[in-house]
Amino acid sequence: MKRVLLLPLILLLCIAGLCAQQVDTVTIHSKMGRDIRNTVVLPQNYNDSENTRYPVVYLLHGHGGNYASWLIIKPELPQLATQYQFIIVCPDGLNSWYWNSPLHKDMQFEDYISSELISYIDSHYRTIADRSARAITGLSMGGHGAMWNAIRHRDTFGAAGSISGGLDIRPFPANWNMQDQLGKFDTNQKRWNEHTVINLIPSLNDDELAIIIDCGVDDFFLEVNRNVHQALLDHHIKHDFIERPGAHNIPYWNNSIDYQLLFFHKFFAQPRKE
Repeated sequence: MKRVLLLPLILLLCIAGLCAQQVDTVTIHSKMGRDIRNTVVLPQNYNDSENTRYPVVYLLHGHGGNYASWLIIKPELPQLATQYQFIIVCPDGLNSWYWNSPLHKDMQFEDYISSELISYIDSHYRTIADRSARAITGLSMGGHGAMWNAIRHRDTFGAAGSISGGLDIRPFPANWNMQDQLGKFDTNQKRWNEHTVINLIPSLNDDELAIIIDCGVDDFFLEVNRNVHQALLDHHIKHDFIERPGAHNIPYWNNSIDYQLLFFHKFFAQPRKE
């Protein structure tokens, strides 16, 4: 496993007045047989004390993005990591939808996100290695991936979010490479039903996860987000649900992540349950 500095990005951060040492790129050789890059954003004071440990927010990109996408969308991530005193990790998920594909052994991204990556981060950085100090969110495909992984791995994550998330994949059977991972919808409907977040809601109990979901009122995913909100209400699961002006674009995500990180900061500040 290699750990290198993201030099071009560091130069840009220096120009913007941010501390270069706040951002690493780490390459992890996954059991899928892939080398996967990940951005790790550290608080500015991370190296000041060897005794301090930090919560971690895992931040997933959307379809067509990569491990560097969130620093393009939100260049202030290092400042926010310092403000809230947590580590932010942005993995490369390709166009995987962050599932374990039943068709491709080299697309097992649920295992990567919820096991391999967390093990690496906990062993190489000073984290609080407990679900009460782990949150996961993402945009679009990453919103689905964050909720998918959090609900299926509640022993790993304590909080989850989604920004403009594709939380029900079934209305979009020909889009965003999903059929590459699951097969065509018409001939694999059972598989598609089993791989969509909205159908995981009945498995949740209240207070198992702190949840925040938001979507712009001009977003093509608005209806599926409203449906997930209603499903959570029907199952009496407390959560934050926000609709605000905006579409499926960078200005919306740049604004939305501020609220999600504040939500996670408040979650991390709660007394831990023994």
